[in-house]
Amino acid sequence: MFLFNVRVYGLLINEKEEILLSDEEHEGVYLTKFPGGGLEYGEGLIDALKREFLEECNLMVEVTEHLYTTDFFEKSAFNESQIISIYYLVRPVSELQIHFSELPFSFEEGSKFRQAFRWKKVSQLQASDVTFLTEKKAIEKLKQKWQYRD
Repeated sequence: MFLFNVRVYGLLINEKEEILLSDEEHEGVYLTKFPGGGLEYGEGLIDALKREFLEECNLMVEVTEHLYTTDFFEKSAFNESQIISIYYLVRPVSELQIHFSELPFSFEEGSKFRQAFRWKKVSQLQASDVTFLTEKKAIEKLKQKWQYRD
């Protein structure tokens, strides 16, 4: 049997043209990605993304545009499943009230779930700023879109 792991992520860009990054530790692995996570059975992609933003950021978002869907094979770093990732541009519909870090992996002391958020200028964003190939491809798509916007 083949296992598929569907992931959905949101690229949130603020008025300063900074993008929100999530630094996390998961099973001893340090990674940087965009906010989001796994689709649950019976859930639609948009609903999953909204749930993930509420869970991770305590933030309600609106999906504004599809950016990219994985178009190559990507094996999970944590199990034998195939990863399919979908990336959307999102905007907040409530106020963002989470702690932001200046440096990567600046986790709050005593936190059970090791996650920290930080902003990075879109103009300075590089593929090396994120961990997984799917995020790197999403950055390429965002950069292409950003060029046409200027």
